[in-house]
Amino acid sequence: MDSSNDEALDIIITNVVATFRVRCHLNLRTIALEGNNVIYKPEVGKVLMKLRKPKITASIWSSGKIICTGATSEDDAKLGARRLARVLQKMGFRVRFSAFKVVNVLAVCSMPFAIHLIDFTKNNRPIASYEPELHPAATYRIKHIKATIQVFSTGSITLTGPNVQNVATAVEQVYPLLFECRKPLRK
Repeated sequence: MDSSNDEALDIIITNVVATFRVRCHLNLRTIALEGNNVIYKPEVGKVLMKLRKPKITASIWSSGKIICTGATSEDDAKLGARRLARVLQKMGFRVRFSAFKVVNVLAVCSMPFAIHLIDFTKNNRPIASYEPELHPAATYRIKHIKATIQVFSTGSITLTGPNVQNVATAVEQVYPLLFECRKPLRK
């Protein structure tokens, strides 16, 4: 990192999205009638089930595909998914936990300085875009690690990536670019 005072940046993971399969057909009506913390949506063909610990919300389809959102780490997402499979197993379904995959990680990070977005976009033109009429943040995409970064002028950044490691790598790659476009401190 280019800065004279090396401070560690706190990357706060706000949401982890994971998918898995239970390898059996699920009767959504049974889940809706027997399950706890359940919302049945027959017009969409899914059931929403919430767990309290870890705090996740799961979308359950009759095909056996389940999407879990709301976890704050990859381990919590896996624990919540396994716990959800166990709840379905106790309802009488022949559940076999398989094909678990973390699909998306959303994180936020705050830079210790404000950023001049127009300079940042001009310096990184092909992969950075800034449309102030549409959105207050500049968008920076890193193709090879499949990460997208929203950079706000206050120094706050929002990151989206396929896993926690890629999100951390994205912060390491974008920090020097942001540092050279920082706004001078006002006195």
